[in-house]
Amino acid sequence: MATFETTRPAQGFFGGRLSSLVVSLVAGVAAWNDARVTRNALSKLSDRELDDIGLCRGDIESISASVR
Repeated sequence: MATFETTRPAQGFFGGRLSSLVVSLVAGVAAWNDARVTRNALSKLSDRELDDIGLCRGDIESISASVR
Protein backbone atom coordinates (compact mmCIF):
# COMPACT_ATOMS: atom_id res chain seq x y z
CA MET A 1 0.00 0.00 0.00
CA ALA A 2 1.30 3.45 -0.90
CA THR A 3 1.39 6.29 1.61
CA PHE A 4 1.54 10.02 1.01
CA GLU A 5 2.95 12.82 3.13
CA THR A 6 0.08 15.24 3.79
CA THR A 7 1.64 17.55 6.36
CA ARG A 8 3.58 19.74 3.95
CA PRO A 9 2.66 21.39 0.67
CA ALA A 10 3.67 19.77 -2.57
CA GLN A 11 6.89 21.14 -4.01
CA GLY A 12 5.97 22.44 -7.41
CA PHE A 13 7.74 24.64 -9.91
CA PHE A 14 10.72 26.46 -8.30
CA GLY A 15 10.17 24.65 -5.01
CA GLY A 16 6.77 26.21 -4.34
CA ARG A 17 7.94 29.80 -4.81
CA LEU A 18 5.75 30.31 -7.83
CA SER A 19 2.65 29.07 -6.03
CA SER A 20 3.35 31.32 -3.03
CA LEU A 21 3.82 34.24 -5.43
CA VAL A 22 0.47 33.51 -7.04
CA VAL A 23 -1.21 33.22 -3.62
CA SER A 24 0.31 36.57 -2.57
CA LEU A 25 -0.81 38.18 -5.81
CA VAL A 26 -4.37 36.91 -5.43
CA ALA A 27 -4.45 38.06 -1.79
CA GLY A 28 -3.23 41.51 -2.83
CA VAL A 29 -5.90 41.84 -5.50
CA ALA A 30 -8.58 40.69 -3.03
CA ALA A 31 -7.43 43.25 -0.43
CA TRP A 32 -7.42 46.02 -3.05
CA ASN A 33 -10.93 45.07 -4.13
CA ASP A 34 -12.20 45.02 -0.53
CA ALA A 35 -10.81 48.52 0.00
CA ARG A 36 -12.40 49.70 -3.25
CA VAL A 37 -15.81 48.28 -2.32
CA THR A 38 -15.61 49.84 1.15
CA ARG A 39 -14.61 53.24 -0.27
CA ASN A 40 -17.46 53.15 -2.82
CA ALA A 41 -20.06 52.13 -0.23
CA LEU A 42 -19.01 54.86 2.21
CA SER A 43 -18.88 57.45 -0.57
CA LYS A 44 -22.52 56.77 -1.44
CA LEU A 45 -23.66 57.66 2.10
CA SER A 46 -24.89 61.16 2.88
CA ASP A 47 -23.08 63.37 5.37
CA ARG A 48 -25.89 62.72 7.86
CA GLU A 49 -25.54 58.93 7.48
CA LEU A 50 -21.78 59.16 7.90
CA ASP A 51 -22.29 61.26 11.04
CA ASP A 52 -24.68 58.60 12.39
CA ILE A 53 -21.89 56.02 12.26
CA GLY A 54 -19.30 58.41 13.65
CA LEU A 55 -17.46 59.24 10.44
CA CYS A 56 -16.93 62.27 8.27
CA ARG A 57 -16.20 62.38 4.57
CA GLY A 58 -12.48 62.89 5.29
CA ASP A 59 -12.34 59.55 7.12
CA ILE A 60 -13.32 57.47 4.09
CA GLU A 61 -9.83 57.13 2.62
CA SER A 62 -8.23 56.14 5.92
CA ILE A 63 -11.00 53.62 6.64
CA SER A 64 -10.63 52.02 3.22
CA ALA A 65 -6.84 51.94 3.64
CA SER A 66 -7.21 50.04 6.92
CA VAL A 67 -9.25 47.35 5.12
CA ARG A 68 -6.13 46.39 3.18
